[in-house]
Amino acid sequence: MNQTNTKQGDSYHRPVMVEEVLSYFQETAGLLVDATYGGGGHASALLQSNPELRVLGIDRDLDAMSRVPVGHGDPRLHLVTANFGDLEKILAREAPNGDLAGALFDLGVSSHQLDVAGRGFSFHSPGPLDMRMGPDATQSADDIVNRWSPGDIATILRDYGEERFAGRIAEAIVKARPIGDTVELASVIANAVPAPARRRKHPARRSFQAIRIAVNGELAALRRGLDAALDALRPGGRAVVISYHSLEDRIVKRRFASGATECTCPPDMPVCGCGTVAELRLLTRGGQRPSPAEIENNPRARSAVLRAVEKVTI
Repeated sequence: MNQTNTKQGDSYHRPVMVEEVLSYFQETAGLLVDATYGGGGHASALLQSNPELRVLGIDRDLDAMSRVPVGHGDPRLHLVTANFGDLEKILAREAPNGDLAGALFDLGVSSHQLDVAGRGFSFHSPGPLDMRMGPDATQSADDIVNRWSPGDIATILRDYGEERFAGRIAEAIVKARPIGDTVELASVIANAVPAPARRRKHPARRSFQAIRIAVNGELAALRRGLDAALDALRPGGRAVVISYHSLEDRIVKRRFASGATECTCPPDMPVCGCGTVAELRLLTRGGQRPSPAEIENNPRARSAVLRAVEKVTI
């Protein structure tokens, strides 16, 4: 959901890879779920380009949903404040007849969330240790930073941030308690990292990502939401996912690949005995990246990877 915040009165964000998203849904008719509605940029573009679409927009962020953008007056748009990890329940309530024509996931934290210091997502500006994307989150960054054991902190830094200095950082965090805000946390992390490792990207970047993912249960929600969307898609329905770091992309890539797998019997077996039939057809191989022009215009799009599939079986 990498977005560019603008001054009040302008669009809430600049959605990433809009033309690519539109290309996958240009012939889609029926209900499309925008599982990460955010500022509504993708949804508005989809509704404007395709009169045959209806959009169910979902977002857990109350702030995002309170800033309903251009397009809200379209009767084909229906908004729900919820976590897309609960997509199965949402669809049972909002679309009980099933027959989902499309699903779009634009993952991660938005630029608006990063730019509002009070949300606690950024290590550049002082803010509370919060990082909750919505009121459904059962813990905050403060709970993790000031209450968890060093072993538990190191585990999430390693698993969710792929941080090679996880142990050192976790010990430094516990030693520095109580930590009051995001800038103080970033400083503690930076000082725990060896000097040579501080010369490239900000040394707190991976740790902040890890804590945010843990606070919001992002990876588990992605697995549940993606499964629910693919299960609900009708034959010919399409799913598009835009991810921004390797952990998200790995989940999407593996789920799409498993759905596109056919017979898994040994090559020397004359007749298929497993009965495996592919449910998905890959529309992208290796993932699509934003164009150089888009990255130049919106640098925060540079890490985006788009993957798309089409449902081929019931």
